[in-house]
Amino acid sequence: MRSPRPRLIAGLLLAPLLSGCFSSAGNDSSSDSRDSGKERRLRVALAFPPAENYSPYGQDAFDLSRLGVTEGLTRLDANGSAVPGLAESWSSDKSGKNWVFTLRDAKFQDGTDVTAEAVASALTHTAGADPAPSAVSGVKLTAEAVGDNRVEVSTAEADPVLPLRLSNPSLAVFSSKAYGKDGKVNPVGTATGPFELTRITGATAASLDRFDDYWGGRAQASGVDAKFVSDGTARANALRTGDVDIAEAIPVAQVTALDKNTVHEVDTARNTSLYLNTRTGVFKDAGLRAAARKAVDASAVAEGVYEGYAEPAQGLYGPALSWAAGKRTEPTGRAKAADPQGRSITLATYNDRPELPEAAQVLQQQLKKAGFTVKLEVRAYARLESDLLAGKFDASVASRNMMLDTGDPVTVLAGDYTCEGSYNLSRLCDKSVDRLVAAAQTESDPVKRQDAAMKAEAAILGTDAVIPLVHLKVVTGVGASVKGTLLDPYERDLVGIGTRL
Repeated sequence: MRSPRPRLIAGLLLAPLLSGCFSSAGNDSSSDSRDSGKERRLRVALAFPPAENYSPYGQDAFDLSRLGVTEGLTRLDANGSAVPGLAESWSSDKSGKNWVFTLRDAKFQDGTDVTAEAVASALTHTAGADPAPSAVSGVKLTAEAVGDNRVEVSTAEADPVLPLRLSNPSLAVFSSKAYGKDGKVNPVGTATGPFELTRITGATAASLDRFDDYWGGRAQASGVDAKFVSDGTARANALRTGDVDIAEAIPVAQVTALDKNTVHEVDTARNTSLYLNTRTGVFKDAGLRAAARKAVDASAVAEGVYEGYAEPAQGLYGPALSWAAGKRTEPTGRAKAADPQGRSITLATYNDRPELPEAAQVLQQQLKKAGFTVKLEVRAYARLESDLLAGKFDASVASRNMMLDTGDPVTVLAGDYTCEGSYNLSRLCDKSVDRLVAAAQTESDPVKRQDAAMKAEAAILGTDAVIPLVHLKVVTGVGASVKGTLLDPYERDLVGIGTRL
């Protein structure tokens, strides 16, 4: 399907990263269980309301991706390899800085053609976004048309995982009509996926219609009605009563109350971790960060909060990434724990993932026992994100998929733990960490890249800026009449052309 030079294959397709597989929930037969012969709209409950008015440059991009609205030049397969999306093939020059992507014949949802000029313009807008999407944080990326159906994407330094990077939902391609003079992007009717966003109801709901000219084939559902329901119990109840057909992120406490045939779990590279603000406040002191780390008992979180749907974390990379365990080394450079002496801290988390507030309460008690005075603050993620990124709290409990950004084990380190990282909840800026992450970014061989990532992991954990708590499974609720729901270990896909009633 593509023809890169043989010597580039290792750099273009990273070795399999996940031990699980990408699957569809439900019997994939062609019969409908409701109103046979009639196309039906899907009703979906998502956990995270849009926080930035559906901007593709932040976390809202993943909602657009899961609903089948957007896509980029590439996508990830089950093994974490880059495979064709809007681009059907690609190759790089000897320098590894310049990649040429050949586009397939496709249309935007506004009826215009997907051309090299349109794609180059879309990527240029993304590269200039402020703040930059995490997938391109620290990457100087340019794009230009080199023909009607070929786009050259260049980086200042050799980037062996650029095809993986371009699979990130934040690098989705939109038509020229989407881009306003104010830098905002309007995804309504301007993307390329099988479902077209047609109506937005604030941060509570959205309507999507099937895009009949989708290059990948006509979707089997006529449309999608999406609700954003932050409360996990409410999502589970909506599935149980038949108000929705698919509900993502079912709380573990609700699993036993659902019909077992509607519960589908998948191993992911997602962790729940405690992030400590290293730039201001109490945890600027490395000794107090060490005291917090010593106070934390992750097994109490795994057993008491996640009830078997998680296990105590061994590091940043969990068991779903089968290569990690054998390469892990002890954290380096940890400080000696200091006496908290009653220091007051504010611990923040969000309730869109219902286990997080409970996990935060467990940590609150553990930190109090160690000598800290702890105030807990819980909000919906949409109301918390900007303050999290601005370092308004001493500590936060958050959930993060280590492969969400690109499927590359290094990219997330650059986005989350370097001085210029765009999703740096710990506000970490450590020269040793930056140096090791930069070295890992230059490795094109998959095995060497993994080795370098683990060295960087040891240095990051050595700062105690982040304390991994548990490695997670994700539970999706799928109605018995639904076929073809996408159970994605990368949590980018949920509804596709084969998802139907």
